[in-house]
Amino acid sequence: QVQLVESGGGLVQAGGSLRLSCAASGRTFSSYAMGWFRQTPGKEREFVAAISLSGGSTYIADSGKGRFTISRDNAKNTVYLQMNSLKPEDTAVYYCAAAYLGTNTPHHQYAYDYWGQGTQVTVSS
Repeated sequence: QVQLVESGGGLVQAGGSLRLSCAASGRTFSSYAMGWFRQTPGKEREFVAAISLSGGSTYIADSGKGRFTISRDNAKNTVYLQMNSLKPEDTAVYYCAAAYLGTNTPHHQYAYDYWGQGTQVTVSS
C-alpha cells in the first residue's frame, strides 16, 4: 500500500508557474506508475500527465503539452508536475495517483490504485 500527499498548489496569476509535488510513503515507490489528474466542480476527473515506473516514459494531456512537465525522483519517493504558462482554465484540484506495476492506460483514472487528497490550483486572469 502507498499513501500519497500532494503539495505546492496555490494562487498564481495567468502566465505564472507552479510546481506540484506528490510524496509517497513506503519503500516500493519505483513499483508504481504515477499520474496527475485534475477536477473542477461538476466535471469528471481529467487526465493531466503520467510517468512510467522508471521515469523513462511520460505522457502529457493535449491541454498541457508544451507547458507541463512530469518527473519523478525514486530516491525521494516523489513525483513532480511542473506547470508553466498557467491559464485560468488550469484552475482545479490536482490529484496524484499511483498504479501498481504500471498501466497500459495511463490516461484512465480507473487504472490507478491509490490517490492523494488533492491540492488546489487557482489561476487568476
